[in-house]
Amino acid sequence: MDIYVPPNVAAESALLEDYLRRKLKGNHRNFTDFRVDRRSIDARKTPVRMRLRIELFYNQKAPRETIQRTYLQVNNAPEVAIIGMGPAGLYTALSLLELGIRPVLFERGKTVRDRRRDLVRITRNEGVNPDSNYCFGEGGAGTYSDGKLYTRSKKRGDIQYAMETLVYHGADPDILVDAHPHIGTNKLPGIIENMRNTIVQYGGEVNFNARVTDLIVENGQLKGIKLGGEVRSFERVVLATGHSARDIFEMLHAGNVSLEFKPFALGVRIEHDQRVVDRVQYHCEVRDEFLPPASYKLVHQTHDRGVYSFCMCPGGVIAPCATADGEVVTNGWSPSKRNNPFANSGIVTEIRWEDIPEFHHHGPLAGIAFQSAVEQACCEIAGGTQFAPAQRVLDFVEGKDSPSLPECSYRPGIKPARLDQVLPLFVVKALQQGLRDFGGKMNGFLSNNALVVAPESRTSCPVRIPRDPESLQHPEVAGLFPCGEGAGYAGGIISAAMDGEKIARKCHEQMRATGLV
Repeated sequence: MDIYVPPNVAAESALLEDYLRRKLKGNHRNFTDFRVDRRSIDARKTPVRMRLRIELFYNQKAPRETIQRTYLQVNNAPEVAIIGMGPAGLYTALSLLELGIRPVLFERGKTVRDRRRDLVRITRNEGVNPDSNYCFGEGGAGTYSDGKLYTRSKKRGDIQYAMETLVYHGADPDILVDAHPHIGTNKLPGIIENMRNTIVQYGGEVNFNARVTDLIVENGQLKGIKLGGEVRSFERVVLATGHSARDIFEMLHAGNVSLEFKPFALGVRIEHDQRVVDRVQYHCEVRDEFLPPASYKLVHQTHDRGVYSFCMCPGGVIAPCATADGEVVTNGWSPSKRNNPFANSGIVTEIRWEDIPEFHHHGPLAGIAFQSAVEQACCEIAGGTQFAPAQRVLDFVEGKDSPSLPECSYRPGIKPARLDQVLPLFVVKALQQGLRDFGGKMNGFLSNNALVVAPESRTSCPVRIPRDPESLQHPEVAGLFPCGEGAGYAGGIISAAMDGEKIARKCHEQMRATGLV
């Protein structure tokens, strides 16, 4: 049954049980227990209510559900190499364990704990380690950039399996109930470590500081990989390197392995006082203590170009996500409690092939070249460090200078700049129009008390690595399985995880057909 209750009732089990008994009015005398199967916020009108999907139990207690996984010992099993330990790579490995295949993982970066030192160095303006940063290292970009678990996929069974795997490895079971589940950057590292421990416990192999420098291909068949001077032989390699592994795309392009340009998005990070968002979304002056910090999702169509919010982080922080010195990249994250005083979101617009003719000579890497040019220009205008260029929102829309800036969560720090002089003109015009529209939808959104910080440039991968829809292998390299967000087949933690599971099943299917398993 679906019910609508005040936030405090939804938060307290005893109050919820009392509400249910009063609602049932004695017509269900043998009602003995209940379970919340789904939870969401209904903020369409005042007062804000929680919508709960309740399962009722009669003459029994609600059964305690335990999540089971059957991982097999694979010490002597046939091997599949996995390049990259983000969600796509980790889920490929865990799924291979269930299928009796030994995963051998190669991660260019450090362990999830050791990455922290390099993240601190970035925030202190002490330089960017190109192999260990917000994008590279155990867990991939998602580990230290929020852990939102949204996906547009309609494959509910696969989504549930991916979510349950997180719970099995230590995530709060509430992610199976919440309509918009979130783990939090502070909690993800422990979950990622547990996943790695599972892989090693059942016979998988994990290699850190292991940057793959080339593929060995003979007559269209993959034979192995190179890690500097070391060669490892594999006939099946899952390429799950994430959206920022530009050296991998360059390596493939140099080796005449086909790639494709893929439309992507670019723009800015916008940051408000969280109380502004709460006031608008919850129709109140002060947010109810039992409600989480409010979020938003905004879309505007200007002529033939869309502008939209991306990766909205209530109670969050803007993070420095460059992967090399000489560039500035922003993203956002929230801790599990979302208790920081600011709310931030990407505000981005689509970048198409026809938008960037001056980069067409880069072929399928045109989008990467365009991204790099914007990131380097933002770095230069902000002083050549990890400081980011920023502007008050209304000043940006009206094309005015911002001599001073309000407080911002971005560390290392921000510098005043005219973003219309550093971002491409077509991007600026689309963002300005979109922000005007958003200001009409949300009172206080278009305000000089808010900031835009540039650039938000790594929303998705600007390259697609083609793969055969049936075999899921690259059409020119047998045994090469492009996977996840970096290959152009996912757009977040859960969709990347689901793609990893899909690749693992396909590897097993092919290996079983040839008698290997």
